[in-house]
Amino acid sequence: MKSLVEIKWGARAMVALYLSLLSGLIVALQYNPAHPYYSTSIIDTLVPFGGFWRSLHFYSSQLFFLLIVLHFIAVLCNNPPSLPTYSWITLVSSMLVALLLLFSGYILRADAVGSSAGRIAENILLSVPYIGRTLASLLLDIEYGGMKRVYVNHLVGFGLLWLVLIWPHIRRYMVGWRQFPWLLLTVTTWSALIPAPMEPSKIGVFHINGPWFFIGLQETLRHVPPFWAGIVWPSIFVGGLFLLVPGNAWRRRGAFLVLGWLILYLALTILGLMAGAGQ
Repeated sequence: MKSLVEIKWGARAMVALYLSLLSGLIVALQYNPAHPYYSTSIIDTLVPFGGFWRSLHFYSSQLFFLLIVLHFIAVLCNNPPSLPTYSWITLVSSMLVALLLLFSGYILRADAVGSSAGRIAENILLSVPYIGRTLASLLLDIEYGGMKRVYVNHLVGFGLLWLVLIWPHIRRYMVGWRQFPWLLLTVTTWSALIPAPMEPSKIGVFHINGPWFFIGLQETLRHVPPFWAGIVWPSIFVGGLFLLVPGNAWRRRGAFLVLGWLILYLALTILGLMAGAGQ
């Protein structure tokens, strides 16, 4: 039985998802992956209400991810009864795919932050032995294809994969637009008043921080080879999440692993922010 807190966080996340999908569709109609930075700039400056729709897509997507994280935490704190391991793995995997959706959105902007994050991510994938080139080509292919593969994955690939993973879970939620009027009002007002970020390249700046959730990984890459920093290190966190499956005898160890990883990652993120501020 789901608690009321879990249901509320999940329902709020669905409302944010609706906003993200609606605004994302409008932005996608104006976006050209062959000229990503130029088309994003055109959306902000020349398309009627383009800046609002891009801001709404940006902020509602961020909100959606944060709300599903809070929903996930509420599930853990409620200490639910035993859950099939397969169901838990799909739920955790859906959060990782949601993160990929968020990350690919940053890359598609093709500004200083997006371009830097895309190059770093592709180099991490290329560092994987034997299958690195295949992974990079399948997920990003920025080096040869520009933003075309990222665009397709953001609109179709990652979205469909997320829906397949999460469908048995979200089909239980019947959420209407009118259930959270203050949430809708807050997000739309915020989007109307505060433009979505767009960071042009600057001469003489050599350190560019990526998305907020990527900074800790970016800082790790300064001290550790790409494969260990970008593949092994995040895999430890994912493994800890898998161990948190309700009813698992190793759940307590998984909790300590996840908590320790998050504390260290927060410290790395702070170091990365300090390095960026020093430029």
